[in-house]
Amino acid sequence: QIVLVSGHLDSWDVGQGAMDDGGGAFISWEALSLIKDLGLRPKRTLRLVLWTAEEQGGIGAQQYYQLHKENISNFDIVMESDEGTFKPSGLGFTGNAKARDIVKEIMALLQPINVTDVYDNADGTDIDYWMRDGVPGASLRDDLSKYFWFHHSQGDTMTVQDPNQMNLCAAVWTVVSYVIADMEEMLPR
Repeated sequence: QIVLVSGHLDSWDVGQGAMDDGGGAFISWEALSLIKDLGLRPKRTLRLVLWTAEEQGGIGAQQYYQLHKENISNFDIVMESDEGTFKPSGLGFTGNAKARDIVKEIMALLQPINVTDVYDNADGTDIDYWMRDGVPGASLRDDLSKYFWFHHSQGDTMTVQDPNQMNLCAAVWTVVSYVIADMEEMLPR
């Protein structure tokens, strides 16, 4: 059984793509790295996917889906970060009411960093195929007030990234992915 965390390499036209979506790729990598460094071994597999070709129609995600859809019942949740890595506020979530209640309980664990909101509907070109087929999905929600200052511009460089805000985003991604991967049962569908 698989908990998938992901971000994609994007902004191929200008800039470095550090915020869109290097930040999402980084926090996904960091989540698995932190879990490993802490010596934690969840019951399910945590899988990192760094998508490609999202801007060219999501063909990387489509190819991955085609290769793995026969095992769709083993995918517990698919998570994608693609709104930058500014100060997080919570998760967008797509799934049934029972699964949403579980995710709300998990997000309550993040009260110490004040990131507890669960919003309707996860967003993510790369996880849409899975969510359409009933797999629960989550997307990081954060402060988008400056997102379009940098989105697909020459200004999308590493200087946009705030290490403290990225650490908060990585903490959210780590807690959510680990707890779901270590639950006794998969999220309800």
